[in-house]
Amino acid sequence: MGQNNIKAVIWDMGGVILRTEDSKPREELAAKLGTPRQKLEMDVFASPAADKATRGEIPSKEHFDEIAKKYNLDEKGLDEFVDLFWGGDRVDQDLLAAIRKLRAGYKTAMLSNAWDSTREFLTTVFPCLDPFDEVIFSAEVKMAKPQPEIYNLMLSRLGVSPNESVFVDDFEENILAANALGMHGIQFKNRDQALADLTRILKNPAEMPEK
Repeated sequence: MGQNNIKAVIWDMGGVILRTEDSKPREELAAKLGTPRQKLEMDVFASPAADKATRGEIPSKEHFDEIAKKYNLDEKGLDEFVDLFWGGDRVDQDLLAAIRKLRAGYKTAMLSNAWDSTREFLTTVFPCLDPFDEVIFSAEVKMAKPQPEIYNLMLSRLGVSPNESVFVDDFEENILAANALGMHGIQFKNRDQALADLTRILKNPAEMPEK
């Protein structure tokens, strides 16, 4: 392990490792459906059905069936919806490379609020799971961030205590929940900032990054 008490670095997925780098496909989809992009994203990520899918209460297929009904889409239309919605997303390969290097001294993990289809999606469409020793998706364990139980589950699987871990996520509420447990939270704003904050903590775990 590293020359301090940090033993594991845990990463969020969406907005951190997988990000929307090209807004044009999603903008095109919103225009085609006659709705603002922000409303479209709310329907996908923040609707009641999306929340249920995130917690594993319904399958993601049921969530997207609700979207199909809302926008009057047939099967082909829904396929086109999915292709365009994710069309501008990219895996940060440079960040993945940095995470692979971390494995020489630390356990690595992914902890994501994500639907039941995500593991296959990140294996076939956007491959990015290989750098991680542990991967937890909320739908698979029926709990979600910022619930403390899902953080504790990850810590248990990694065999580390909260103060032996660093957690990187783009949502402040998820970082605050991690910090409340005694983890070292880093709010992701961009790759360079997150890796710089991580380096500081690995060198000196007592030093928390500035918000």
